[in-house]
Amino acid sequence: MICFTTTEQALHAPAHEFFRGQRVPCFENPARARFVEDALRVHGHALRPPTVDSAPLLGEVHAPRYLDFLRTAWDQWLALDAANADVQPFPSVWPVRTLRSDVEPANFVARLGLYSMDNGSPMAAGTWAAAKAGADAAASAAHALQAGERAAFCATRPPGHHAGPDFMGGYCFINNAAVCAQALRTGGAARVAVLDVDYHHGNGTQAIFYERADVLFCSIHGDPRTEYPFYLGHADETGAGAGQGFNLNLPLPARASVAAWFDALEQACARIGRHGADALVVSLGLDTFAGDPISTFALQAVDFRRLGERLEQLGLPTAFVLEGGYAAAELGQNAAAVLAGFES
Repeated sequence: MICFTTTEQALHAPAHEFFRGQRVPCFENPARARFVEDALRVHGHALRPPTVDSAPLLGEVHAPRYLDFLRTAWDQWLALDAANADVQPFPSVWPVRTLRSDVEPANFVARLGLYSMDNGSPMAAGTWAAAKAGADAAASAAHALQAGERAAFCATRPPGHHAGPDFMGGYCFINNAAVCAQALRTGGAARVAVLDVDYHHGNGTQAIFYERADVLFCSIHGDPRTEYPFYLGHADETGAGAGQGFNLNLPLPARASVAAWFDALEQACARIGRHGADALVVSLGLDTFAGDPISTFALQAVDFRRLGERLEQLGLPTAFVLEGGYAAAELGQNAAAVLAGFES
């Protein structure tokens, strides 16, 4: 399978984040991609850099002023004080409910809060370069499918599915799965399906396509009443306007069984089949693994292979986009297991 990787991913390397009120080393770090790349090589997959510039697509997925902020955020941070080169910026105020979000504040931290859904997306000097390269890989995967490839995999980071039209969150800055889906649509696919199998609901992807009928979004995830991102991902969210009926959420309780997870997968696959999609984008979160430090599902390597086998049965050109998965040492083998199942 063609696998896209980027050297730029290593440039996004913030030192710490906040988890349950404590300052801890970042769960989402460059080692994740290295483990995946190593496993792909062992299993004989060809690794290559992106071949397509995603810039023309980004404005189809994200708001221009958000992209402008993201592109220049680190320079803005340094402009406040050169010593900020050694300090990670975090938002401390957000425009919730009755507060206004239409006027961009002059204060940098306030702007950071305007474009953040949480304080869980620590930035570094190379954040924009890494995120943009990941989007390039997603666009390249779409191009590969359009050129006749059966499947392609984006082994990139940071992940993307929590990034919405005009906000970052959950380690995500640019929504790679949405970029890939939009690239497929722009390239001629009449209908695209996005299947998100990350433990955490892909709230950003849902928000981007919620009022569209051309891109079906299906997600299997932890119940948002107890699991991040908490405020989206309920079963009654089925789309709006033209998109009514084109959003399927399948939330599962914490510590749900593997059997329950695969029952949900069958529901998602059935809905994808009815959609009549020309291509499939898989937000491949691997934090459903039993050993993941911030999740509670119990999938094992054999289950990831089974996932790949089931997705192959859909008979669609398929782009896999790496999302979460924070048991870094096992991440590569779990990713390789999905691809092996798909190619079996």
